[in-house]
Amino acid sequence: MKDLTLKNIETAVSGRYHGPQALLEKTIDGACLDSRLVQKDWLFFATKGEKTNGHNFLKQIYEVGALCAITERELTSEDLPEGMKIEDAAYIQVSDSFAALRKLAAFYRSRLSVKVVGITGSVGKTSTKEMIAAVLSAKYRVLKTEKNFNNAVGLPLTILRLREEDEVAVLEMGISDFGEMAVLSSMARPDIGVITNIGQCHLENLGTRDGIFRAKSEFFGYLTEGGRVVLNGGDDILSKVKDVHGREPVFFNDEKGSYATDVEDLGFAGTRCLIHTKERTLHADIPVPGEHQVINACAAVAVAELLGLTTEQIESGIRGTQVIEGRGRVIKTDRYTLVDDCYNANPVSMKAGLKLLCRASGRRVAVLGDMFELGTDEKQLHRSVGEAMADAEYRPDVLVCIGDLAANIYDGAGDKVEKYLFADKEAFLKEKDAILKEKDVILLKASHGMAFPTLVEKLSLE
Repeated sequence: MKDLTLKNIETAVSGRYHGPQALLEKTIDGACLDSRLVQKDWLFFATKGEKTNGHNFLKQIYEVGALCAITERELTSEDLPEGMKIEDAAYIQVSDSFAALRKLAAFYRSRLSVKVVGITGSVGKTSTKEMIAAVLSAKYRVLKTEKNFNNAVGLPLTILRLREEDEVAVLEMGISDFGEMAVLSSMARPDIGVITNIGQCHLENLGTRDGIFRAKSEFFGYLTEGGRVVLNGGDDILSKVKDVHGREPVFFNDEKGSYATDVEDLGFAGTRCLIHTKERTLHADIPVPGEHQVINACAAVAVAELLGLTTEQIESGIRGTQVIEGRGRVIKTDRYTLVDDCYNANPVSMKAGLKLLCRASGRRVAVLGDMFELGTDEKQLHRSVGEAMADAEYRPDVLVCIGDLAANIYDGAGDKVEKYLFADKEAFLKEKDAILKEKDVILLKASHGMAFPTLVEKLSLE
């Protein structure tokens, strides 16, 4: 890992090195804070969490050959494997291991020539990230955020996965409060910053959509020199941005930038359309279901043009986009067709999920759960999802609501849909055989805290 000698790490994290002086010029091969993932010559961050304390696993990491540990205290012989002397254990003592992780990520980012695309927004960060990464992979070696590693712990770990041969990093940046984006973007230092939209997520902390924009746009102050901003021109707030550091934003989903025409809905097979820019017209065959994927493709085209991809490369990249777990993945079992969209939820994405479901043929069942972090209007925002079902475009054949807040979806749906309400997942599973039928198409969607993947797992076995 470029320039990550123990000596440089000690300086970068403002720590105090203990151990053999001969190791100070040695370079780490990787970094993590999960002792089960440590490999030979890796750096281990001993952090204190709500349930575990990494300092309790130092013996294990030295046993597998870790080069060094970041710790918040001095070590004793009890922290080491049998036969290892304390003077032979390399570690760097700091006051806060999480802060050290962020500092090291920022230092490492500054040493790399990689181009960074940072992605944020209220809805669609992950699906847009996947689309952009797929397109850019047609030309570059790309590293992207995996799973939900998009916060103040996950982002620095992603940055520390970069290697010198990587040419582009596509990094998702998720926040829920003011100041958090500044922390993330000070590590990522985007060359291109993308905002997918300004929706109704995290209103509990950010108050209003204007507050959400202020929080998301904190990254404007951390762009690299000459960095560009790519914004959704179809969003009423983002479309008003005229200037960022003396440069006009690049827009997508708007005729000022990249936009789609001739959209052909192929159902769960995806979408086909034309995407136009000032320079060209592209044929986009999007293999991922959902109308919103057209907007994601427009964002990917805008980024790809900034990074010099050809028409053929962009079209190939769009065709290669894949669905990931929990983000609209379609699972066909012997009994059902499941639409696994349960990684997270807010009113906008839940209505989009319903709209996709209602294009399916067969009996359509929506299993919806609580949406969190919606602030003081959370009950009405849930109710609005149910009220949307007055329009056939959003109305499933069967509605199953799970949770206290989801009861408002149930109430808002009125009497135009067959509906059921359950206090929790277990209560639904006891009654599911009386509700679900063979060949049903079932959408499962709720906030992450509702743990709906357990429902996906159980229904997948049928």
